[in-house]
Amino acid sequence: MTAPIVVNSPRRVLFASLIGTTIEFFDFYIYATAAVIVFPQLFFPESDPATATLKSLITFALAFFARPVGSALFGHFGDRVGRKATLVAALLTMGLSTIAIGLLPTYASIGVAAPILLAICRFGQGLGLGGEWGGAVLLATENAPPGKRAWYGMFPQLGAPLGFLCSTGIFLLLTEAMDDTQFLAWGWRIPFLSSAALVFVGLWVRLRIAETPDFQKTLDKGERVRLPMLSVLREHPGALLAGTFALVSTFVLFYLMTVFNLSWGTAQLGYTREQFLLMLMIAVLFFGAGIPVSALLADRYGRRLAMVLATISIIVFGLFYGPLFSVGSGAGVLLFLIIGMTVTGLTYGPCGTLLADMFPTAVRYTGASLAFNLAGILGASLTPSIATYLATKHGVSHVGYYLAAAATLTLIALLLSPRAKH
Repeated sequence: MTAPIVVNSPRRVLFASLIGTTIEFFDFYIYATAAVIVFPQLFFPESDPATATLKSLITFALAFFARPVGSALFGHFGDRVGRKATLVAALLTMGLSTIAIGLLPTYASIGVAAPILLAICRFGQGLGLGGEWGGAVLLATENAPPGKRAWYGMFPQLGAPLGFLCSTGIFLLLTEAMDDTQFLAWGWRIPFLSSAALVFVGLWVRLRIAETPDFQKTLDKGERVRLPMLSVLREHPGALLAGTFALVSTFVLFYLMTVFNLSWGTAQLGYTREQFLLMLMIAVLFFGAGIPVSALLADRYGRRLAMVLATISIIVFGLFYGPLFSVGSGAGVLLFLIIGMTVTGLTYGPCGTLLADMFPTAVRYTGASLAFNLAGILGASLTPSIATYLATKHGVSHVGYYLAAAATLTLIALLLSPRAKH
């Protein structure tokens, strides 16, 4: 007997998809910020400052290698058991890992065990986010009315700027409220421990939603796949490859604009941590504004065309990256951040729906998550470290050339990718 399909309230669906990714990205970004301004001193103190920062950024990169594992693990259950239960498990994994970081002893207390435990917790963060993003996008798009899939699919993407604003805001408040000694002694732990309250809210919202109509139809028709990962690799390798490279430049751009720029701006351009974080927060507002604009364009003209136009914008921005970032004035650097973050919003808006449309419902959770997180490995895991090396050895302009090259690869992938059939 076919089970009745429960129609979720649009408001509840969109809020559930938004709140989850906001929490996940908040957790992810507080680590990114701490990896630049806290962890080099507390977990790698025996190295010189530059080496300590590089070691800290390696633990930052570790999560990106954990994300495909998370996409395979949570994707399997998301395609076998359901979107709702899997999203709850992914949120718990991410949240508990983040809280654990806030409780870790430092190198001064337990020596080399401290960075090892930090790396384990960071792996847990990546594992959770690997399962979170795909499920949140499917929760939104599989509940979307006709003609609004990209609009619904951009709500999980809004979690990125919102999570960044919250994470950066709390670090700014802490640095204003206490001196450096207090901040390094215990203040840095507050953002990680505060994640507990956010996770509770996210769980409460997600437990109140029903399964998506698309997945319920799959259950009713008996179309579930026994091993979704194997099915994706065997039956949809073209979609997986195209989806992965279609998002590489999205990751490169975002982590250049945030992690690398924060590190370089404070270490080489003479800005204080507070000054640069404030400029980033202003720029992130434009990031958030670009997401719905690109989603509207994607619903009207198609997801692929919207992504192609955004990718061309990334290439142009990359060619002017060095001259724009190297200007002496604060207003010039702020303009550089605003332009870069606006372009980031244009590529972020349609990318979730683009990936979801590439795979059939029975393997969509696994396929979309895996493509997204493989793109994260290629485009984000080592980007801050590569950019730091290029800027140090050859100048900041070469960081822009690196970005333009990645975007060219993305453009080729988009132009060669098969049109979505699902």
